[in-house]
Amino acid sequence: MSITVAKFRDVAEGTQPGQFQVGAHEAVQSLEDLDPVYKQLIDQPVTAVVAVLGNTGRPNLTPVWFDYEGSTVLLNLATHRKKVEWLRAHPQATFMLMNPANPYHWLSIKATVTREISEDDPEEGPRVTAQLDRIWTKYTGNEPPYGLRDPGKNERRVLFELAVDSIATFGRP
Repeated sequence: MSITVAKFRDVAEGTQPGQFQVGAHEAVQSLEDLDPVYKQLIDQPVTAVVAVLGNTGRPNLTPVWFDYEGSTVLLNLATHRKKVEWLRAHPQATFMLMNPANPYHWLSIKATVTREISEDDPEEGPRVTAQLDRIWTKYTGNEPPYGLRDPGKNERRVLFELAVDSIATFGRP
């Protein structure tokens, strides 16, 4: 399966006819195959904004830590969060990763939930916790375990696996 990447024209080297329109499309087999100019946005600790459709029919935007494996986006959430309910009802999400040093260098990923794994699953639950510890270290530089569990709740986690449907890219660092 290939993933379509829409490469928007930018103005990094001056104005041009058709600027800010899709200049070309290419296909990649996984997120690993992205042009390094954009792959750095998913490999570095760039906070993503995820959009999911809420109960009112409007998109809800939330900053999240981003992780992936191959062509699968991983979204690790506390089960008591509204996003969990919304993703179960409407299993599509869009992720926007914007370079903190240059907002005109960004990557957008549209994805669909293919699977969810509970931290309480006797076989796969340890993977959910390990993935949470991995992104904790990626984004904070701290050693595991993940240090932000809500002490007022018995916070449990769920890992959503999302298949990438399409990608859009813009700009350069």
